[in-house]
Amino acid sequence: MEKIGSQKIWSFFDSNPSSRPAANHTIRGGTGHEVKSYLDLARKVAELQFLNRDHVLLFRGQSKDHMTTKGNSMLKASIFRNDGNKVPSKATLEKRFQTLKQAEKLLVHAYGTAGLKGAERLRRNRLIRWSILQHYEICKTPLLDVTHSLRVAASFATAGNDGQVAFLYAFGVPNLSGAVTASSEAGLQIVRLSSACPPDAVRPHIQEGYLVGEYPEIPDYEQQSHYAFHEMDFGRRLVAKFRFNPQTFWASVKYPPATHEALYPSAQRDPLPEIAKSITETISKDIA
Repeated sequence: MEKIGSQKIWSFFDSNPSSRPAANHTIRGGTGHEVKSYLDLARKVAELQFLNRDHVLLFRGQSKDHMTTKGNSMLKASIFRNDGNKVPSKATLEKRFQTLKQAEKLLVHAYGTAGLKGAERLRRNRLIRWSILQHYEICKTPLLDVTHSLRVAASFATAGNDGQVAFLYAFGVPNLSGAVTASSEAGLQIVRLSSACPPDAVRPHIQEGYLVGEYPEIPDYEQQSHYAFHEMDFGRRLVAKFRFNPQTFWASVKYPPATHEALYPSAQRDPLPEIAKSITETISKDIA
């Protein structure tokens, strides 16, 4: 993907309370701009969206800021993430892509068997298959989970986080259009998850989920080998990195976090969790 910043990017970074023009490597390499509360975060994100009007901001929350060897935030799709502390080997990547293709076939078959809406579109569109596999954590894919909801992203950053720090990342992407947005200029594809899943799947709607990936997409190891490893890092689209204390961030009763039950609604009619469980068990047996 292309690095953000051909136009001026405004950001909050270091301890300066004001937004300023910033280079991508400055944002990624910093410790993150500290915010005290959800309202503080929301105000600063609103300012960034106003100043960076050529981009739409999408968000991701994490309990840890994973770093490259150069000390920059590393935000990779799950299939390209490090194997321990090492860059994944050719054998590891080939195995991951093989598992992905197997999971795709199982998903298409399960959709057809269950008679779910959108089965034909699923068969035709690899990106939609990947989106479902990634969101329901079935296997590693070339996509990264993000959300349009600041509250949802911040809630994921703090959920089960007993430490003193959490991180919120704001990514700048092209203007969104329809279920799938593809930008050759940015080298990105963005999938609106609610349009990829059947209407009975409530979770993607609640989480306001999106998936981002490379454009053109990377379906196998051979295609992946044409890219430098640092190119496949969504840190290249980072507009801002915020850090906060998860123990005090939600102190105001006016701005509570989304609960686990809210983020993962137990809709009895939602067929995808059961399908996801079945596929995960099948590919786990084959890997073993």
